[in-house]
Amino acid sequence: MITSPISERRSERSRRATLEAALELCTEKGYGRVTVEAIAARAGVSKKTIYRWWPSKSAVLLEAFAEGLVDTMTYQDTGDIAADLRATLESASRLVSTPPLGPAFAGILSEMHHDEELTRTVRGKLLDPRFEEAVDRLRRAQEQGQIPPDANLRLAMEMLIGPLYFRHVLRKPMQDEAEIAALVAQVLRAIGAPPEP
Repeated sequence: MITSPISERRSERSRRATLEAALELCTEKGYGRVTVEAIAARAGVSKKTIYRWWPSKSAVLLEAFAEGLVDTMTYQDTGDIAADLRATLESASRLVSTPPLGPAFAGILSEMHHDEELTRTVRGKLLDPRFEEAVDRLRRAQEQGQIPPDANLRLAMEMLIGPLYFRHVLRKPMQDEAEIAALVAQVLRAIGAPPEP
């Protein structure tokens, strides 16, 4: 969970209602028009209760997004790094392009340009750990001989996820399966991985 240990004392029912209300409102109105007052009214909790549990609207939406991310995105290891990367990128593409999590994430990314504390939280608790998981998956493939030992794994991961963020932030259509497959093949070629059989 993204928020502080005080969250353990929350009413789980109210917490879930608040997170769901925040996501619904973000989808209906867009991130900029969502207020803590509206979230409280939709969830059936007081504004004071929300501020006792979260410091801001962005923190509410970040927690809701983080839970959805953990539930939907995994770095599986089937022994086939190309297939696993395709599956992960397809899952990420669906996640950020589909309500309610897509609009919430777009709003969080936008707000990060104006809120240093949110930026530190998003990077430290959400993005950086997921990035390290992805690099670890590439490292396992490297150990299995699917990726050359001198490949720059961190750069490879940035090359893979960069186009997803580019399209998401600019509100361009997300990659389909064929485009994701081409992206994975291109990046693996670029780092010297042998072609798929």
